[in-house]
Amino acid sequence: MQIPFTKYQGTGNDFVLVDQRESKFIDPTNQALIQKMCDRKFGVGADGLILLERHQDHDYEMVYFNADGRTSSMCGNGGRCITAFAHQVGIANNEHSFMAIDGEHTSRFNKDGTVSLKMNDVADYVVGKDFFVLDTGSPHYIIFVEDIDDIDVKSQGEAIRYSEEFKKEGINVNFVEIKGDKRILVATYERGVEDETLSCGTGVTAAALAYYLGTNREESKCHIDIETKGGELSVAFKRDSENTFSNIWLNGKATKVFTGLFLED
Repeated sequence: MQIPFTKYQGTGNDFVLVDQRESKFIDPTNQALIQKMCDRKFGVGADGLILLERHQDHDYEMVYFNADGRTSSMCGNGGRCITAFAHQVGIANNEHSFMAIDGEHTSRFNKDGTVSLKMNDVADYVVGKDFFVLDTGSPHYIIFVEDIDDIDVKSQGEAIRYSEEFKKEGINVNFVEIKGDKRILVATYERGVEDETLSCGTGVTAAALAYYLGTNREESKCHIDIETKGGELSVAFKRDSENTFSNIWLNGKATKVFTGLFLED
């Protein structure tokens, strides 16, 4: 069987997207097939695979799989890429409403080619002695460092992800360097990919909120610029109360790479 796909990348975080509104090309339980399509030597190559499905109450549904073939929690850059893909195939114009594993999302395809994704509110988080843990659709562990270039993201991230506390469910690990006022550099180790990725949407969102908390900022509205190894992103949000962040928007480029046919054995 030939599986038509389109590959997108959001600041270096790359995804295989398959439109399943009319034909069901991929069985979501076929972990081996999804894993093979994401394989960088034997498949298309990607950090994850996304199915574009119909939804009765929204423009579409996003079904996301990590590169290991398993369904995963919310992917921010994936949400921005599926918005660009849905715009490309004519499902919605500039304003989108879609369902994901963590609930409803609103997204915008902007005139400058960037895509903005509204994330869920964040009310529960852990502020440790030298770390933060936040769930921004996916769980993230945040550590602030002096120089990211001194960090072995894969080995140090892996050590935390597979530590006794987190190894059962896994956690994404983000190393954050402060580059200036409301500007940070983020490097991420992603569970499911089990390696460093060039960018992570939920990760930079968590890092932006941790930066706000860690630097004891007091403004009710904040905009953070983020540099990743794959490009520039930004996160804007509102601080509603002592514990709640709301109106969180992740913004950045989502770019079509190529289309093709994958030949299933």
